[in-house]
Amino acid sequence: MADPNGYPDDIEDTFPDGFGGDDGFPGDRPSGLAPSGFQPAPAATAGGGIAARAMAARRSQAPDYLEGLNPEQRDAVMTLEGPLLVLAGAGTGKTRVLTTRIAHILATGSARPSEILAVTFTNKAAREMKDRIAGFIGGHVEGMAWLGTFHSICVKILRRHAELVGLKSGFSILDTDDQLRLIKQIIQAEGLDEKRWTPRAFAGMVDGWKNRAQTPNEISHGEAAAFAGIGRKLYAEYQDRLSILNACDFGDLLLHVITLFKNNPDILADYQRRFRFMMVDEYQDTNVAQYLWLRLLAQGNANVCCVGDDDQSIYGWRGAEVDNILRFEHDFRGAKVIRLERNYRSTSHILAAASHLISHNEGRLGKTLFTDISDPDEVPVAVASAWDSEEEARAIGEEIETLQTQGHRLNDIAILVRASFQMRSFEDRFVSMGLNYRVIGGPRFYERLEIRDALAYFRCVVQPADDLAFERIVNTPKRGLGDATLKLVHELARANRIPLMEAAFQLCQTEEIKPKARTALKGVLDNFARWRRELETAKHTELAEIILDESGYTEMWRTDRSAEAPGRLDNLKELIRSMEEFESMAGFLEHISLVMDRDSEEGLDAVSIMTLHSAKGLEFDTVFLPGWEEGLFPHQRALDESGKAGLEEERRLAYVGVTRAKKRAKIWFTSNRRIHGQWQSSIPSRFLDELPEAHVEIVESSSNYGGYGSYGGGGYGASRFDGRDPFQSSYSTPGWQRAQKARAAQDTVLERGSFKSSRQRKAGPMTIEGELVAKSVASTPSPYSLGERVFHIKFGYGAISAIEGNKLTIEFEKAGQKKVLDSFVEKH
Repeated sequence: MADPNGYPDDIEDTFPDGFGGDDGFPGDRPSGLAPSGFQPAPAATAGGGIAARAMAARRSQAPDYLEGLNPEQRDAVMTLEGPLLVLAGAGTGKTRVLTTRIAHILATGSARPSEILAVTFTNKAAREMKDRIAGFIGGHVEGMAWLGTFHSICVKILRRHAELVGLKSGFSILDTDDQLRLIKQIIQAEGLDEKRWTPRAFAGMVDGWKNRAQTPNEISHGEAAAFAGIGRKLYAEYQDRLSILNACDFGDLLLHVITLFKNNPDILADYQRRFRFMMVDEYQDTNVAQYLWLRLLAQGNANVCCVGDDDQSIYGWRGAEVDNILRFEHDFRGAKVIRLERNYRSTSHILAAASHLISHNEGRLGKTLFTDISDPDEVPVAVASAWDSEEEARAIGEEIETLQTQGHRLNDIAILVRASFQMRSFEDRFVSMGLNYRVIGGPRFYERLEIRDALAYFRCVVQPADDLAFERIVNTPKRGLGDATLKLVHELARANRIPLMEAAFQLCQTEEIKPKARTALKGVLDNFARWRRELETAKHTELAEIILDESGYTEMWRTDRSAEAPGRLDNLKELIRSMEEFESMAGFLEHISLVMDRDSEEGLDAVSIMTLHSAKGLEFDTVFLPGWEEGLFPHQRALDESGKAGLEEERRLAYVGVTRAKKRAKIWFTSNRRIHGQWQSSIPSRFLDELPEAHVEIVESSSNYGGYGSYGGGGYGASRFDGRDPFQSSYSTPGWQRAQKARAAQDTVLERGSFKSSRQRKAGPMTIEGELVAKSVASTPSPYSLGERVFHIKFGYGAISAIEGNKLTIEFEKAGQKKVLDSFVEKH
């Protein structure tokens, strides 16, 4: 018989040593376990016998797990009553504090494992936390069913109460592909143009609404009219369709539980009673839905501990709200705030530089990192300049080689970039140097989807017999070439032992495939024929732009409204720029094949290359920070879209980058960056002026940087932002205006459809390795003869009326006259 709350009746009621069951269902509390805090049994007092006095003496000593904690950490661990915010700076041991706090709760008997809610952001973090707790208390931790990610915990709750939100307990969770497929069906049903109103763009909007815990009826009027004017309608239809399918997406996991709690106070009250202690890691990265979920649970229990760092909130672009941590004291009255400022990772120079930089942010609670570690060999944060990205990569590569000869491991060195396109110059340089590297948080530059697609187009132009490349892009972007058409091409190619492109050309001369598909396929082949003729005359970089434009590939990403699309276009631009140092497209492709022919090995000593976003939580002895230039860092898109809030998040990103370094941090900026063969002047990032001169060393460069010959009082000259608002100052700087003007001129050039050429071209016969395909068709003798009766699987029976090589004209009995290839008919 189930209990009144709907829970199973087969749950253990008693637990050894105060440990609970699997998921914290109601049960009798073990004897001697006090409702709040640890209270020893009467026999275990100082006034008892020898055994009792020995036990009391043991309790008077600090538990082993508290050893090594500094005063602030110990305070955070032992503060168990009331709301607590632990502001944990970079490298201050926040993970240890969180895990030790849980261990302390368990060891003192303040709660059973099933009464502790501990939320992390990754499953890996949850596993590591559980392992650490087990190590502290000396054994495997049983019963901590409520330690996990927001989503995993919500799934557990939702499975038990699914019917109350219109689902069944066995509901499925859609992955991204299934979600996009479902949205595509809904968009098609509304008769919208999928190319303009893409499923991925709408999926991003839905994700944003669910991150803010908004149902279709709760989104604003403006957003309701978004997406062809029917955003709310599509959202409602999507949710209705999910309900019919007994499914939900990841955003629903939180949204449904919030709805469940709001509409069912009795269920909410039960969970409020169940969780005696609630802890959330990385609180600065929570979104609105996660915040509301926690607030609902915390209304019945004040023992809430949130650990985070407002200065490391760098995920606003995916819904994180730094205000959640900034208003903690307002949301939880009487909250205690403990600042962890003692850093165990970095040198004093690095910490001072990072603290001074982040102090320019207004939206922060405030703390200053320091270290007790004294290192007589520590060096200041270095700042250096280069003429362009190639010199920047070359100089950093040479410095890494020097460190390597001095005995430094490559695994202890990292290059942190603001944008992924910056990686290309480092990858190329390291390959030519024979320096091992790995890309963290994503594929290497030449392994990215958009780069592989572009290279496939180039390979088809240079080498038409490259079947793998042709197969990759023949229907990318979508051209209506379905599986049936491509199957015919493959069958003909295999039968005649010819390349796919030649087989496609032969099929286009017949009526084997449907008219619409035949027209699309012929258009692709005509394009390749035209591009191939220009290989000898056109500049290869210009031709590459033409190919990507006229194929529709760049337009595909321009109309894609996903968050990744702008970055993909940036990468395509960088790809074109990277071709400039090669004499021909063929030479460039040969270089790429060498770059990509590098097997990754486990345990390989290698330099790590990653974006600043991917670097959070990592640490390295030596960190290089290239590209600190206005427009790149802070990124212009962040300033344009979010204004001052965007600038402050960019500054937090800079803070994260600097604090990844343990011993050495070196910042670089360039005087120029080239985009599509045009020089773009750049000025140093405003963040450089926000570094403290006492902790920064200016490294002289062989190249001169325009008018910037000094920094502050002795490095770059007078600050660009002295006496001005730090957000607005750059826009009134003449140098910034010149850079903006240069960028605008380049954008005008790129506005040709990103890579559009104004030149007019005429289609001609397609050539393969210098020979006309049509010529090869005519020269192939046919095994058939005029008047011979044949059978075709699609058109039926007919008689041959004309023969041209392997191409037959047949008078079919039912289909009329058709042109087909002889390999598709059989004698009858």
